Amino acid sequence: MKIGLIGALGWIGSALGRALLDRGLVPADHLTVLIRRGAQPDYLGQAAVHWAADVAELVERSDIVIVAVRPQDWPALRLQAPGRLVISVMAMVPLAELAGSGGRIVRAMPNALAEERRSYSPWFAGPGVTAADKDIVARILGCIGDSDEMTCEAHLDVMAVLPGSGPAYPALMATALLDFARAQGLPEAVARRAVEAIVCDGGAMLKGRIETAPDLLATFRDYAGITAAGLNRADEDGFSGALQSGLAAALARGRLPPG
Repeated sequence: MKIGLIGALGWIGSALGRALLDRGLVPADHLTVLIRRGAQPDYLGQAAVHWAADVAELVERSDIVIVAVRPQDWPALRLQAPGRLVISVMAMVPLAELAGSGGRIVRAMPNALAEERRSYSPWFAGPGVTAADKDIVARILGCIGDSDEMTCEAHLDVMAVLPGSGPAYPALMATALLDFARAQGLPEAVARRAVEAIVCDGGAMLKGRIETAPDLLATFRDYAGITAAGLNRADEDGFSGALQSGLAAALARGRLPPG
């Protein structure tokens, strides 16, 4: 198959491009790429990849078009891709807008872990997308991690603010924990290791059994020790509510019209 990648050196675009080439899903000479600043000497070390002069040339050379630009840059593309499978990885650009391209549309929501090929990438297929198309989508997204097909487009918007946020919320928590550790006078190296033990190693205990999180909290609270005291105060000060309010604000912001 021949793939065109618009936004090929962006955060998600470069992760996808590299993974497609490394996994052999597309030969280098069957990949066409486009970025705003024009052609480069090679693409991620692959000289055989073709640099398109514009969107029309990329579409002409491709069976599948992946759109990996910022949502605010979408209107200026003026993409016309009749007969092509068009995969958008832009957050919050709805099917109704993408359908103007004339292609068979799939919306997907990878995250920053695509760089490490550990992204969770939910996706939603629009009208006219075939079973063969869906197989291709699963194979493409499988190059950068795991994926699930969604049955409701509105749920994909929720995915944009949950797994789509990647490490953002763990980073928010880690920053608060680091600030606390430093304020207590811990040496920097020790503070970093302590916070990694919470955010990275502690979080790993829930992998594959995230549904047990409330039970784990209950165990700590029932023990009524120092951790329970901290958990209870954090909730009294609005930790859980603040996090859910933040997610709701992100969802509302994403659903606003651009501009």
